[in-house]
Amino acid sequence: MARLLSVNVGLPRDVAWQGRTVHTGIWKAQVTGPRRVRRLNIDGDGQGDTAGHGGEHRAVFVYQDESYRYWQEHPGRSNLVHGQFGENFTVEGLADTNVCIGDRYRIGSAVFEVTQPRVTCYRLGIRMDEPDMAALLVRHGRPGFYFRVIEEGDVEAGDEITQIAVGPERMSVFEINALLYLPPHPRERLERALRIPALSRGWRRSFEALLEQQKDNKTAGNAGVGPAASPAPAWRGFRSFRVARKIAERGNVTSLILEPADGHPVAAALPGQFVVIKLEPSGAQAMTRSYSLSSGADAASYRVSIKREVHGAASRYIADELLAGAAVQLGAPRGSFTLRQDARPVILLSAGIGVTPLLAMLHALAAEATTRDVWWLHGARNGREHAFAAEARELLGGLSRHHSHVCYSAPDPDDRLNVAFDTAGHLDARLLQTLSVPRDGDFYLCGPAGFMNDLKAGLTTLGVAPDRIHTELFGAGPSLTPGIASSPQKRAHPPIGAPGPGPMVSFARSGLNVRWGPSYASLLELAEACDVPVRWSCRTGVCHNCESGLIAGTVDYAPDPLDPPADGNVLICCSRPRNDVVVDL
Repeated sequence: MARLLSVNVGLPRDVAWQGRTVHTGIWKAQVTGPRRVRRLNIDGDGQGDTAGHGGEHRAVFVYQDESYRYWQEHPGRSNLVHGQFGENFTVEGLADTNVCIGDRYRIGSAVFEVTQPRVTCYRLGIRMDEPDMAALLVRHGRPGFYFRVIEEGDVEAGDEITQIAVGPERMSVFEINALLYLPPHPRERLERALRIPALSRGWRRSFEALLEQQKDNKTAGNAGVGPAASPAPAWRGFRSFRVARKIAERGNVTSLILEPADGHPVAAALPGQFVVIKLEPSGAQAMTRSYSLSSGADAASYRVSIKREVHGAASRYIADELLAGAAVQLGAPRGSFTLRQDARPVILLSAGIGVTPLLAMLHALAAEATTRDVWWLHGARNGREHAFAAEARELLGGLSRHHSHVCYSAPDPDDRLNVAFDTAGHLDARLLQTLSVPRDGDFYLCGPAGFMNDLKAGLTTLGVAPDRIHTELFGAGPSLTPGIASSPQKRAHPPIGAPGPGPMVSFARSGLNVRWGPSYASLLELAEACDVPVRWSCRTGVCHNCESGLIAGTVDYAPDPLDPPADGNVLICCSRPRNDVVVDL
């Protein structure tokens, strides 16, 4: 007979960790007497990060006494107390290999349903003083699981646990956990899992992503936990190109036509993808930058278009010093911000130099003479800064179903309304509503961060589904550091102290080249020391939130990730450079 051994609760607290403050509810303490279990929580309990923990499908976390005994032997922890794994219920019985998603249990006067395995983050490592704990739980098949509260009631240590319903498909917590995190993710089991009504929304989306990945024959990486899968890069590292032409566009924009130095064809790029370019000024340190391709498919060349920024070392070098005929090094096209192939309307929204990847999409739509409904919506300051205006008009003129609307935020006196532009002001959600933009289309956004944040929020308010809104950022993306107290974002910089003796690490989007040093346990730690924006959760190669593009170089892993990243990518949380590397951060 299964039994409830301990009820454990705790409110979130701030703890010091690696010079930062973490807000966490991982510390739980045993309580005596009955406790009321409610739909979202147990009285006296709370979560520090409600985005990753808690909610209706994660109201109560359960861990087994048998697993406590296992960890006491492996790796030999004799000082464990109930609640140490952050669980609300410590139980006798209910092994992960026996309990199935959808099973229902009565404990005391409450009724519960099993919804998902635990998703373990770095905070358990803090609590256990074992940084690799998140990976160990998955690797050893002992994650524990969450309950949804079907009927609220009172529970107490010593209560018997009675199973009152059996989940459909009979897929255990152990099996579901392995299906997401460990290869090979068999299709038949993914389909079985998705037939379980009790499976939580997050896990359902992960399994749907894995099925979609297999449907597209993209087998590398784990789309269930990692970034959206994109084709593997056509070549590793850098390939030599030459500047065939240099074109001065409007708005201080310079376009480069780049041809392979060896004369062989370039690899096909998907519309919307970017390349990483390495520039090597004479007598100066090499610079690596990410730039979107701004033209359609061409077997002979690529086009990139770069706006000259006052404080942009690379953009100033390109505009002022780089000559036609000069050699540059180019990484293969990559990125998942690409045009979807279906019949839905296409809405292309850009501001400023954010026009470049959307221009490549417009080229592709024109080349295929699409009959899809195409909307071209662009914002510029004025006509002098409106790059590619004539090119976009010509491409749109060849489409059977198209709409165009251009906004100038500060038009010049000679900018003609309804000729050069259509609205004085900014491109925003209110304007989209007046234009009757279709809500069922795919929306592609590129421009300054504020522009995209405002439009994303506005589109959501208008009822556009989140999976129909696709965005691309120039420069470093937003950080994801769950539970860490927020602080003002600093500009990326070399780490404090003398440069390390190791390989060169280049963060392409941040424009930073720094030497690796032995004081860092991972590329993630080096990036953090440089205030390069990063995304992570587990820090042990499980969650893939840190997965980033590896443009050049090779790495070693410790610990080895449970599932390798996609081809051409790297998990920065558990990797170290073996030689000079370029990372898309």
